[in-house]
Amino acid sequence: MDIHKHEGQPRISGRQLSYVAFAVIVIAYLAIIQFGGRLIAGWSNEDDTLTTRGVIFTMVIPLGLALIFTYGVIAALGWWRPVLKDDRPVNRWVWVVPAILLVAILVGIDYSALAEKGWLFVLVLLIATQFVGWGEEGMFRGIGVTMLRNHGLREGQVALWSSLIFGAVHLSNVFGHGASAVPQAIIVSLAGYFFYLTRRVSGSNALNSVLHGLFDFALISGSIILLDQTSYVGAFAPILAYPIIAIVLLVKRHKIEPSQPTDDQTIASST
Repeated sequence: MDIHKHEGQPRISGRQLSYVAFAVIVIAYLAIIQFGGRLIAGWSNEDDTLTTRGVIFTMVIPLGLALIFTYGVIAALGWWRPVLKDDRPVNRWVWVVPAILLVAILVGIDYSALAEKGWLFVLVLLIATQFVGWGEEGMFRGIGVTMLRNHGLREGQVALWSSLIFGAVHLSNVFGHGASAVPQAIIVSLAGYFFYLTRRVSGSNALNSVLHGLFDFALISGSIILLDQTSYVGAFAPILAYPIIAIVLLVKRHKIEPSQPTDDQTIASST
């Protein structure tokens, strides 16, 4: 990605957010999920996600609270437009990124195993994973990207740091998964870049939020929640999506940014 694109963009309207303030917001967000989730799970006497009730208490409620917190912060900052809309497009071929993610999702979902769980379980799990998608994308591709842009970073730097921050915060999973959280954080950083590009090519924070939730839904249905299922070969599809997209982006890395500013960008830079 050309890191010299989009320089001189005007600051957004609304409140300003320092790096330290953003870090505090992220820590509060993680505390709601990690520690609030454990308190709710302990109170409900639920410690797994194999049942509908378990998904509600261990996922839906804490993730729902984190989602409310995220969009409450957005409202308090007055950042609805810059969080939900993205006015810095990329070349149209970048649509290949969400397209590959969607194919991986459709192949990765274990439909037969989910059918055995019943429609209510599937619905609750779908809601829980959408809470993940909209919460994390709102926090990191929404608030995070907006904050970095507002500090004057070039777009390449915004892409890099927003993705690294996204990966780093997943190190908090060390409390539940031990050392395996480290490679997960590295992979998540890569995923963060894919969702960042999806945000830019789609022009909003909606598609990346939906795809993020569905991607987690596919991963969970194929390998995490349904522990009693037989091996499902489609579960490898979401995993294979990472190197495929990475190779495509590596080959075409110099053709991500538009060669000329768009009309919208020219207008924005002159106002």
